[in-house]
Amino acid sequence: MPSALPATLAAYRRLSALAAPLAAPLIARRLKQGKEDPERLGERRGVASVERPPGPLIWIHGASVGEVLAAAGLIERLRALNVRILLTSGTVTSAAIVARRFPPDVIHQYIPFDSPRFVSAFLDHWKPGLALFIESDIWPNLILSSAERRIPMVIINGRMSPRSFPRWQKLRGTISTLLECFDLCLAQSDRDGERFAALGCPNVVTSGNLKLDVEGPPADVKKLERLREATQRRLVFLAASTHPGEDEIILDAHRRLAARMPKLLSVIVPRHPNRGAAIARMLTDGGMQVALRSQDELPGAGTDIYVADTMGELGLFYRLAPVVFMGGSLVAHGGQNPIEGIKLGAAILHGPHVFNFGDIYDALNQAGGAIRAETGEEFVKSLGHLLVNPIARQRSVGAAETVVSRLGGALDKTLAALEPYLLQLRLESGGSDA
Repeated sequence: MPSALPATLAAYRRLSALAAPLAAPLIARRLKQGKEDPERLGERRGVASVERPPGPLIWIHGASVGEVLAAAGLIERLRALNVRILLTSGTVTSAAIVARRFPPDVIHQYIPFDSPRFVSAFLDHWKPGLALFIESDIWPNLILSSAERRIPMVIINGRMSPRSFPRWQKLRGTISTLLECFDLCLAQSDRDGERFAALGCPNVVTSGNLKLDVEGPPADVKKLERLREATQRRLVFLAASTHPGEDEIILDAHRRLAARMPKLLSVIVPRHPNRGAAIARMLTDGGMQVALRSQDELPGAGTDIYVADTMGELGLFYRLAPVVFMGGSLVAHGGQNPIEGIKLGAAILHGPHVFNFGDIYDALNQAGGAIRAETGEEFVKSLGHLLVNPIARQRSVGAAETVVSRLGGALDKTLAALEPYLLQLRLESGGSDA
């Protein structure tokens, strides 16, 4: 813990303490927006909804779905060491994913709002022996209060995007004070590591990207059988995790390609399922026959586009579609993680905006393991080529699998780097509980 805080952090701590009474109206507004769980509102104030289990506890924090899933393999390996896991995140969607994808002994809590009072209540209850922060979701009070309690903290799968880096450079005194609280930063790439070091992180190691070691998402066997029966003898294309502005491009591509591929079925899985009804209306207005998964509809023989506006079912559609467009890349969002689709055998197509996963896409594109489309016109052309050319699809899939295999191994490197902290947990628990 630094002896003196820069003025920015000192002011932040005072203002966030004074703002604590505003938590109630903020929570109420977020509740109306569907961004909070009505049965777990206390967690946002640091009030735990479950008891702390006995023995050593590792706290892992990730902002949302992508970060939480990146830690899946690490959590599995840590559980095998007989330590309990507290997993925090900030979104309702990530909480739903944890409930579906993780063992019941992994405790999920919403991260408290970053007010000193709420953070203190959270830390008083959970008393973690080690804190792992995924990528770069850094909250000042949470970091400073943990440092005051001498909780070892490590950034895992550390990422500092080209957008964030110059912003933090303007506040170097602030970010360096926070980063100095961490014992270690395990960066995704050399470039990420260089940025963390330039901002004042004292101990940086490149360990690779944990997302490369994540298994493909699971799929309910019966649901998959029903979908395969409903789509048999049709050519299926998946637009995964789309963002506003991309669904219209998918509509245009489907309309143009269906003229020469009459059995084409396009599936849109929006990044945020609550957009499903609006997407369906837009497609219907565009002359498409649409089925909506949230209404328990299956695609029929006359369905042009299937809107899969549900949570946690991407594994179904990756297994169904030989070609996948990764959303968030035809608009300036930064792209979505292509690894899960690759591990389930899909050929990957994406737009130019993939800075959130720049190193991965660079490697894939250079090897021919992903196809980049700069414009809507290029998107239609590339999609059409992949849909009608199974040899091109197989070549792309094979190249992508080779890249993922070559770049993998982050999980083993992360565990090796964490071993001193895990040893300390064992010693503190008498050597029997961890």
